[in-house]
Amino acid sequence: MARTIGLWLIVLFIIISFILNLFGLLKIFPLIITAPLLFLSLLSLVLFLNERKRFKGL
Repeated sequence: MARTIGLWLIVLFIIISFILNLFGLLKIFPLIITAPLLFLSLLSLVLFLNERKRFKGL
């Protein structure tokens, strides 16, 4: 349950970052802020999807 909520929040963050990046390309919003924001949102999605249960030893 918590995993699906986290996934939806990350997807929402990506959509907002993408829209802000489009505004940055239209020079409405600074591109120097929106490009790293989109990168961080995509990176967080990859890290979230790559998360797995690992054996940490005894």
